[in-house]
Amino acid sequence: MTSTSTAVPRIGANRLPDEGHVAAIVADVVAERAGHLFGLMGNGNVHLISRLTRRGFPFTSARHESATVAMADGYYRATGNIAAATTTYGAGFTNAYTTLAEARLARIPLVLVVGDAPSTGPRPFDIDQPKAAEAAGVVTLVAGPGNAEAVAHRAFDLALRTVQPVVLALPYDLATAPPSEAKPLEPLPSKQAWAADPADLDRVAGLLAAAKQPLILGGRGVLLADAGAPLRELGDRLGALFMTSVMAVNAFKSPWDLGIAGGFTRRHRLDIARQADVVLVVGASQNLFQTRYGTLFPATTTIIRVDNEPDPGNLPAAEYIRADIRPFVDGLLQRATTATTTTWRDRAPDVAGPEFRSSRPSEDPEEFGSDGRLNPRAVVSALDQILPAERSVVMDGGHFIGWAPMYLSVPDPHAMILVGTAFQSIGMGFGSAAGVSVGRPERTTVLVSGDGGGLMGLADFETFLRATRKGVVVVLNDSAYGAELHQYAVKGLHDQAMLIDEVDFAAVGRALGASGAKARTLADLQHLQDWLAANEEGVFVLDVAISQKVVAEFMTESVAAKG
Repeated sequence: MTSTSTAVPRIGANRLPDEGHVAAIVADVVAERAGHLFGLMGNGNVHLISRLTRRGFPFTSARHESATVAMADGYYRATGNIAAATTTYGAGFTNAYTTLAEARLARIPLVLVVGDAPSTGPRPFDIDQPKAAEAAGVVTLVAGPGNAEAVAHRAFDLALRTVQPVVLALPYDLATAPPSEAKPLEPLPSKQAWAADPADLDRVAGLLAAAKQPLILGGRGVLLADAGAPLRELGDRLGALFMTSVMAVNAFKSPWDLGIAGGFTRRHRLDIARQADVVLVVGASQNLFQTRYGTLFPATTTIIRVDNEPDPGNLPAAEYIRADIRPFVDGLLQRATTATTTTWRDRAPDVAGPEFRSSRPSEDPEEFGSDGRLNPRAVVSALDQILPAERSVVMDGGHFIGWAPMYLSVPDPHAMILVGTAFQSIGMGFGSAAGVSVGRPERTTVLVSGDGGGLMGLADFETFLRATRKGVVVVLNDSAYGAELHQYAVKGLHDQAMLIDEVDFAAVGRALGASGAKARTLADLQHLQDWLAANEEGVFVLDVAISQKVVAEFMTESVAAKG
């Protein structure tokens, strides 16, 4: 069949069908404020997407709406740049609800542009989307003929100001309405500053100077405040050791960094950390996982928390100081002098040594678990040496997350990405990894997933392949919902619903155009190594048959805490 015309249809006086209306105005603001749009087209957002794709704006389509927000979330975490996502109304919005809730709890600034019910009233298939968003803690702004441009800019400003997602709604009957006289918006109130109290600075500086074994623990707030460099200098002057939250991994780029604090802490590093007498926690929430259910530090340790957010009360033993992070750190640095006596670093020289920092799984180095399937610690440790160093490591949710943060190194904090942990969800991996691939195409995207989450998010396996220049999918496949197996089957609950018939994800990947292999021994990892040596682009899927008998440390802590 031969097309008789390639002309673009026009409406009225040479006007394109996606020009000159509310959706077009919002699209222009998206193009100005975001570097990429992730979405899935439907009746409620087709004019918005058409306006952007016609002009060549970067757009990645998902295959399920859940992945639209997951991609934007992953993009932000990988780049630090605000992202935008879009779905249609109704089912399109509700399909994205779980990933929107994850973004809210994880404090991810993004704008989700959604179709919505007509301004004249809901249709039989509409739901109250603003109330649904509110239930997840997300604000909805509505674009109309008199405020489309201002409200769209407000959505981006509010997302950045609050470090949270914002929904921008396009009522169905107003999306194609022409603009009317602009109605100015009230300006956003100034963000409150939390000045560092000189008395607090003097006291904390004195505690750190007097400490024999000081430790500095940095969280995501350190990155947002651009306080990593001065905080590292403070630690160097004191002879302190460092730790980070998982969202700030490698923020200090120091050989004196003990790594991630919490359930992902290596045992030999945890033993050192627990010797600290004074701990300065900066920009980290210190939730249950970060504190190993309150067991990260002994009760005798003096802990000071500094953040510019309200104290969530996660660490009752800590003294909390509310202050803007960078000025507080700068104030401490001004008061700190270089230690002239022996420091903790002199007494713990192994911390900076190659053996201490090795990824070798001293916790349990055996190749196989007691059921004859591979030990995931041995697998992930081996992968640390096989995978390209310039990599982004992306994880879905599930029991398997216990190993990648322990044994896989990453270049910087933007390269360790866990989407789903805030909301305790699985199935977001393929979508979030696709967003990471778009944001950091120069790096090899390594998606680590379990089989349960992988099957849940299978619709966007193809999206990941399409969006990724070079990537590796590692499925730690225990043929089970491992978290439930290790929490409930061990207590005598029947395990039928906890088990999954084994799926070969490598075969699924090959069917979709990737390369791949099943690994049942460590020697089988050679297939991946050979592929990496021979291929500059493409995706390799490694399905690893791991043991159901090996339990991650964070899960052991969780089970023990819950009794």
